[in-house]
Amino acid sequence: MIKVKLEKVAYFESDSNYCHAVFINGAKATLLTSLVNIEQLISERFRGEDPLFIRIGKRFIVNRRFIFQINIPKQKLMLSDFVSPLILELSISKEALKNLKHLYTSN
Repeated sequence: MIKVKLEKVAYFESDSNYCHAVFINGAKATLLTSLVNIEQLISERFRGEDPLFIRIGKRFIVNRRFIFQINIPKQKLMLSDFVSPLILELSISKEALKNLKHLYTSN
């Protein structure tokens, strides 16, 4: 059994029929459910609120609070809490990163 606050999760990553919850300190927990199910649970939990998580591509759901750099040419998304020296680096498709950048620049 794993019990954590969703706000502490940096991102969820798909792994076939499972997914991993990765925390900003680098800790990882494997969840016996799909990313689609996690996405549904999150949307129900935060219904009516500004979404804390955003789906990026096919493999990731990312905590928006930890996004600090979108590097389209290198296909990297950098996550940090600006407290810990650890920086999480995700490899994401250029198209998904372009969509994410457009979301941030259009608001």
